[in-house]
Amino acid sequence: MAVDAEAQFHVLAVDDSLMDRKLIERLLKTSSFQVTTVDSGSKALEVLGLSEDQTSPSAVSPEHNEIEVNLVITDYCMPGMTGYDLLKKIKGSSSLKDIPVVVMSSENVPSRINRCLEGGAEEFFLKPVQLSDMKRLRPHILKGRSKDQQLQREENSNTIIISSGGSKRKAMDEEPSPERTRLRFSTGSLTIL
Repeated sequence: MAVDAEAQFHVLAVDDSLMDRKLIERLLKTSSFQVTTVDSGSKALEVLGLSEDQTSPSAVSPEHNEIEVNLVITDYCMPGMTGYDLLKKIKGSSSLKDIPVVVMSSENVPSRINRCLEGGAEEFFLKPVQLSDMKRLRPHILKGRSKDQQLQREENSNTIIISSGGSKRKAMDEEPSPERTRLRFSTGSLTIL
C-alpha cells in the first residue's frame, strides 16, 4: 500500500550530466517515485509550463497539462541557466512556488549552499547522491502535497447560503472536522468516527 501511495509522487530531475541524470533517475525509481529527466533549466521550465521570461505557467503547454510535478531536484552547475536560477524562477512563479526544490552539487561551497537554502530550496545534496538522500525527499513532497490539499479543502469549504422558505442554512463539508471525530472502542480494535 505504501508503494502505491509513493508511486504517485512525480519528481522532475534536472542535470546536464547524462551519468548523474541516470543515477538520480535510478535512485528515484528505486524509491518508487515517477521520474522525468531533462538536461537543462530551460527544459525544466518547459515541462513545468513556464518559459524563461514568464512568471506564470502557460495555458497552452501540453507537457504541463499531462504532468503534475511534486518536486524538482536540480544540479547547481549547469550551462546557461544554473540550478539557482531555476530555483528563483520556480519560487518567483505564483502557481509553482509551492513545488519543493532540492539543489545538488559536487562542490561543497558553504556560501552556495546558504544562498540556495535562503532562496527557497528545501535541501542541498552533495554529489554523488545516494539512496539515503532519496528518503529525505518524502517529507518535502508530503509538505507540498498537504499545501495543495489544504487549498483544495479551503476552496471546497467555502460557505454556501441555501435559501429555502425564508430560512438560511450553511452547507457543511461531507467529512467530519478533526474536532468532531470520536474514538470508538470495540472488541480488540479502535475505530474513529
